[in-house]
Amino acid sequence: MIPSSGGLIASRSDAELNSALGGDGCFVDYGACVVRVRSVAHPFTDLLRRVYGAFPLQASAEFADFHVELVPGKGVRRWLRPTARFRIDGVEPFEPFPATSTLPLFEWGVNWCFGQRFNQHVLLHAGTLAIGERAVVMPAVPGSGKSTLSAAMMLRGFRLLSDEFGVLKPETGELLAMLKPVALKNQSIGVIRAFSGDAVLGPVFPETRKGDVAHLAPDLASVSAIHQPARPALVIFPRYVEGSDLEVTPQPPEQAFARLAFNSFNYALLGPVSFHAVADVAESCPGYALRYSRLDEAIDCIVSLLEDTRGPR
Repeated sequence: MIPSSGGLIASRSDAELNSALGGDGCFVDYGACVVRVRSVAHPFTDLLRRVYGAFPLQASAEFADFHVELVPGKGVRRWLRPTARFRIDGVEPFEPFPATSTLPLFEWGVNWCFGQRFNQHVLLHAGTLAIGERAVVMPAVPGSGKSTLSAAMMLRGFRLLSDEFGVLKPETGELLAMLKPVALKNQSIGVIRAFSGDAVLGPVFPETRKGDVAHLAPDLASVSAIHQPARPALVIFPRYVEGSDLEVTPQPPEQAFARLAFNSFNYALLGPVSFHAVADVAESCPGYALRYSRLDEAIDCIVSLLEDTRGPR
């Protein structure tokens, strides 16, 4: 009998995890929402333990926002070059993945659920991290180095809320966690592995649709504070440029607003709600464009800028 909440996933046996995943499901609490996942793909058990190890095992919950499944391929694909399929409410939004790639399939599937169906709050395409209750918001387009910088900041003591979804609660202006493993791509995998011996990385999945991908597990401190909201204090627009010197450029509020709105999944859908929420962040938080090539130098700069927000703007 699996307890509804007992011990971390890292400490649970294969039998316990397989029983939960193959039965009523494992409920993953991401902070802003809960996902119930069922799976009979047993390789997924080891992968879940590796990158969700700091999360508690929950085999029951009063409510789940999303109900998803990982199921084997149909027909001959169960046995010949087997595949895995992602389903939400019986719908399969993707083509099947190789059965060995259940983790990236699950991660991208859950991201799809958040981006397409989670509209209770404003969703910024941004890394969000905090020290105490004061948060850094880092909106960026793909390829800017946002996830790599978010991963490095967590490994240097920041609390990770998300590397992908900045969940802005419009009623209060607070940021909620949407805490998932950080998807690192291509050269970023080796960069983070060399950056810190504390980095817990899952296996490298080569030649996916986004190149080589590995997932960095959230640390225990971030998971333990998953229901602690943070107040936006600083907006950083990061851009990695190989070999560049550090460059910090202040962004006026109107420019910060435009860039925040552009980097939002549901800005147009929520209309005035998102307008006012994003405008409040742009008005209340100093914003900077940050060009960098060295992670420690960029983090030191962000820490200094965050400290500066304690005084009058």
